[in-house]
Amino acid sequence: MTNLEPSPPSLGLFRLFLKFLRFGFLAFGGPVAQIAMVRQALVEEERWISSTRFNRLLAVMQVLPGPEAHELCVHLGMVARGRIGGLLAGLGFMLPGFFLMLLAAWLYDSWIVGQPGTASIFFGVQVVVLAIILRAVQRIGSHILEDMPLWIIAGVSFAATLAGVPFWIPLLAGGLVYALSARKTLAATVLVAAAALTWLIPASNGFHPAANVAAAGPATTLALFIAGLKGGLLTFGGAYTAIPYVRADTVGRGWLSDGSFLDGVALAGILPAPLVIFATFAGYVAGGFSGAIAITIGMFLPAFAFSMIFFERLEAVVEHPALHRVLAGVAAAVVGVIAATLVQLGWSTAERASGFVAPVLIFAVALVLVWKLKGKFVIPALVLAGGVAGWLLGL
Repeated sequence: MTNLEPSPPSLGLFRLFLKFLRFGFLAFGGPVAQIAMVRQALVEEERWISSTRFNRLLAVMQVLPGPEAHELCVHLGMVARGRIGGLLAGLGFMLPGFFLMLLAAWLYDSWIVGQPGTASIFFGVQVVVLAIILRAVQRIGSHILEDMPLWIIAGVSFAATLAGVPFWIPLLAGGLVYALSARKTLAATVLVAAAALTWLIPASNGFHPAANVAAAGPATTLALFIAGLKGGLLTFGGAYTAIPYVRADTVGRGWLSDGSFLDGVALAGILPAPLVIFATFAGYVAGGFSGAIAITIGMFLPAFAFSMIFFERLEAVVEHPALHRVLAGVAAAVVGVIAATLVQLGWSTAERASGFVAPVLIFAVALVLVWKLKGKFVIPALVLAGGVAGWLLGL
């Protein structure tokens, strides 16, 4: 007797949208909690697809750039009702977080930032966010850096980013070198070309982004859309890997400060949304409502496009061994880029500190807690606790 593959129930488009809208309102705790929620509802309870197929899809989504929980929702919506179903499922999952972040950014920019007493609260939050990012780098690296060449790629990428090398050079070189590691001459040629590009292209100042502002243009809607698109296309290994690219195209152009940027990351950790929704905050602070919409469309467009355009061939394409090695090398370079960005953000935060004992204490406690505790509300609780600690200690 043959076991038939499970299939979704017959759903109208509006009911499908409402189902994923509910997921969006409950999407606390980051991608692991979000994926677990979707799996529990659609695989274990409603039997839309088998557990084996879900695991295979999840592996594909983790290799591709973009927020994997959102991409899974798009894909499952397509399983139920085709491409229009994928579009509605993806919109349902992201819209609650988008509108909540839009509201939070408006309140922050119009009513909160600059008010007496708020600086200490937000500084405490920023210190906690640095600890959360450090833990994320460790988690991402533990899954990606599987051999010594990948560790070397990550280390070189880390050093190059600190030196101000444009991020795309180590990403491109890392992917090609790892894919060509068995062909030494070609790999060496890639390294020489990368070194030549590094020498020819002026370095940026990641520790003091304001030094790069002279060459930057205004925060136009198109520029913010491109900033979001760049983040969406390069988010390998989890949402935290979008941080360097969005920071480079917003803070690096003088459109907002590192402090405000970290506040946006903190709010994204509190709200029910994919973490990359911090781009909406950055877009609003930089360019108002139109900027927030533009950068959000850019950030989520790849997540829709990969599933909706390549639906039938996605699993087969990603199974190609050569592509696996390229993506593994790129992902290793991304680990180095985000680790370097963490150092730069930490430096910027330290420069704004009135003292070091209290911030270091908050950072250490937050790091221990985020390392030891699990659960979808750990990050929101730590962020809020950081704000309270900052206010009590008068940072």
